[in-house]
Amino acid sequence: MANKKSEMIKIKLVKSLIGSNEKQRRVVKGLGLSKKDQVVEHASTPTILGMVNKVSHLVEIVK
Repeated sequence: MANKKSEMIKIKLVKSLIGSNEKQRRVVKGLGLSKKDQVVEHASTPTILGMVNKVSHLVEIVK
């Protein structure tokens, strides 16, 4: 089997969680984000991309 390195993406929390519902807060926490302007790095998997899509108004993908 070939060892395939997955592409990494950086996710930044750009808006506060104040006013968001509990499901959105759980998704953001699941991504490892807790404070505004915090950046985390994850592998670009369908699961992570789906989570980013759910809270796309709160986070952005940074290069």
